[in-house]
Amino acid sequence: MKTLTIILLSCGHFEKEISKSISEDIAREFKSNVHFKECTIDLSTYYNPRRRQYDANAILQEISSLYATDSTKAIALLRVDLFVPILTYIFGQAFLNGNAAIASLHRLRNELYGLKKNDLLLTERFRKVVIHELGHSFGLIHCQNPICIMRSSTYVEDLDQKEIHFCNQCKTILIEKHQSAD
Repeated sequence: MKTLTIILLSCGHFEKEISKSISEDIAREFKSNVHFKECTIDLSTYYNPRRRQYDANAILQEISSLYATDSTKAIALLRVDLFVPILTYIFGQAFLNGNAAIASLHRLRNELYGLKKNDLLLTERFRKVVIHELGHSFGLIHCQNPICIMRSSTYVEDLDQKEIHFCNQCKTILIEKHQSAD
């Protein structure tokens, strides 16, 4: 598999433990180098006051044009509530076979659902969203395996049921895609 650099963009404050954990997951799952950068975009530009959310498609396009190249992929780590026009909310978004992705932990917090705060669970969910979205950027589509990281997740409960790894089938597809790109 060809080594690619993945840029983790911090669009807001993220604790070192979260960033380190996500970085290790990315390096392990994608066999890639991971670099951190501070995000410089003004997210208020993408705020939709009618929905009280941020336009994920517009943010993704901006991340792609400012931070990603042919030899890098960029994923923005966000803390804002994201939407796409056809859905009420999303956890993340990516260009399939593209160079950019975004992930937000806003909807991953237990407190949003009337449950007790759980920082460990929040971090675990966020790590899964990041790996899932990067999987799309590497060309993987949703998987039917109930524990695969690439299974679609509409609710946080879906995230909680998945593993943080690719199933064997998705791992094989990922390796094949990279070998054909070499």
